[in-house]
Amino acid sequence: MNGAHFAFTDRWGGVSAVPYEELNLGGAVGDDTGAVRTNRELAAKSLGLDPARVVWMNQVHGADTAVIDGPWGTGPVPEVDAIVTARRGLALAVLTADCTPVLLADPVAGVAAAVHAGRPGMVAGVVPAAVRAMMEVGAEPSRIVARTGPAVCGRCYEVPESMRAEVAAVEPAAYAETSWGTPAVDVTAGVHAQLDRLGVCDREQSPVCTLESGDHFSYRRDRTTGRLAAYVWLD
Repeated sequence: MNGAHFAFTDRWGGVSAVPYEELNLGGAVGDDTGAVRTNRELAAKSLGLDPARVVWMNQVHGADTAVIDGPWGTGPVPEVDAIVTARRGLALAVLTADCTPVLLADPVAGVAAAVHAGRPGMVAGVVPAAVRAMMEVGAEPSRIVARTGPAVCGRCYEVPESMRAEVAAVEPAAYAETSWGTPAVDVTAGVHAQLDRLGVCDREQSPVCTLESGDHFSYRRDRTTGRLAAYVWLD
């Protein structure tokens, strides 16, 4: 895509054992650290990436965003839910297991972003925060390409009625109903509505619902499980 690359993993092709089988890429879910390291190397190399040049986040369901020009140093990884870079060739990664992974790129400006948009982050405005950070380093919303990956869909993400009302008060597009007729939230729909208002028109959404798909990790379905990854980078 004009030098922009987007990739989303499923759960297969790694070395993790039950209940994290196989390609768990999350380092804070109880899996063996050596297995996670191997999985991250396997995933990166399958994409033609240097594992040492993939930047991960310490995701906390907030809206804080970091602009970076290289991998983190040796200290703790910052608590952020979006990372932005103007460094071509640097891959950004986001971990999910029902939340919406949002990948953004302006190939002309050479700016990319990876965003972790769960329900709290979507409500807090993590996606608009990431787009604003991209604009500060030269991106234009009309040029941004957006891809959202596998996530729990609005037909499956059941929530209490009060929670749906709270979310819809902030983002009406996230108002949903389950396939069995109870209150629900559609985080991905909310993300796309926010991107539309920001002027990001080139958008695509994965058709995969993580809860419905046995090929993907789902926290709501399994509780103790692995994490998927979504990657974005620019030539």
